Amino acid sequence: MKKKQQQQQQQQHPSGGEDPWPHGVPVGGAPPCLGGCKRRIPLLPFLRFSLRDYGFCMATLLVFCLGSLFYQLSGGPPRFLLDLRQYLGNSTYLDDHGPPPSKVLPFPSQVVYNRVGKCGSRTVVLLLRILSEKHGFNLVTSDIHNKTRLTKNEQMELIKNISTAEQPYLFTRHVHFLNFSRFGGDQPVYINIIRDPVSRFLSNYFFRRFGDWRGEQNHMIRTPSMRQEERYLDINECILENYPECSNPRLFYIIPYFCGQHPRCREPGEWALERAKLNVNENFLLVGILEELEDVLLLLERFLPHYFKGVLSIYKDPEHRKLGNMTVTVKKTVPSPEALQILYQRMRYEYEFYHYVKEQFHLLKRKLGLKSRTRPPLRPQFFIPTPLETEEPIDDEEQDDEKWLEDIYKR
Repeated sequence: MKKKQQQQQQQQHPSGGEDPWPHGVPVGGAPPCLGGCKRRIPLLPFLRFSLRDYGFCMATLLVFCLGSLFYQLSGGPPRFLLDLRQYLGNSTYLDDHGPPPSKVLPFPSQVVYNRVGKCGSRTVVLLLRILSEKHGFNLVTSDIHNKTRLTKNEQMELIKNISTAEQPYLFTRHVHFLNFSRFGGDQPVYINIIRDPVSRFLSNYFFRRFGDWRGEQNHMIRTPSMRQEERYLDINECILENYPECSNPRLFYIIPYFCGQHPRCREPGEWALERAKLNVNENFLLVGILEELEDVLLLLERFLPHYFKGVLSIYKDPEHRKLGNMTVTVKKTVPSPEALQILYQRMRYEYEFYHYVKEQFHLLKRKLGLKSRTRPPLRPQFFIPTPLETEEPIDDEEQDDEKWLEDIYKR
């Protein structure tokens, strides 16, 4: 028994531990610090890695370094990160010691009002002139009033001129919808106003012949080259006898302002109608109804306060009312019921679009809890035909206003 204990003691390391080579020292001798060094603790399992893992880490580090270099050579962070940083109020060393950042506008800085003729546009332009001085935005107008259809080169030139205007700007002109993104530009926010198609047609018919109160008081005639027999042509005769001014395609007027510059947008039909609806949904922040102008102004003030804040109080001001009344067309008469029904038939696509826009407008008002503040118009009320197709019932389900406003701005 004692002999066996002596053999075990001989196999133990002098330092007190077990001999690492109980069967003899390897060829070449033991390592130099054997016996003089403390016992080494092996690496933890999660710190062990292979050569492949090491290569992957080095490749990741290389990509990170190259990305950082490219980031600095490209002028810094993406624009949306700078906008977000300024919005959140964060600061960096570059913000405090570098050049001042460019002005970031926390609202749509490019607005286009491609106003439809005889839909209250002169009243709105008068308001915009007052608002631009009050709020300091750039109101860009055009002296061209009778060219709504443009060639490709004309579209490019106009878009270039609009895009280079000082921001924030609001551009307004009688022109059919322009697709800025097609020519590489930033798509602006569109707004517009339409009215009952027959009412718009009658206003334009008599305005071309007799102007408004401003023209009457100054003894001015808008169309001096018009022959007398044409100027005093009875509206019923024009409609019943199918004169060009009272038939298509002249009656197909509102839809092209929303359809666009495509040649098919000028042809009355389903294609132009559906494209106009699509553009209203995707590119227009608001399309209002002239018959409910006060509600239109309220919504514009809600959606674009940096442009339209206080617009309703200006509109209701007695002095502005006097100016607005000067733009009312004079000598208007009402066609016979027979002539009206013919007009409704010829303008059936215009009416389907009008009903669609009116439904969307009322939906916006309901979502914002806005009650109608409009007064019954003084003009005679015409029979309004129903849309070509049965309207779907509107869901009255309430939606969070702030979330809905976010969706509107993203659109």
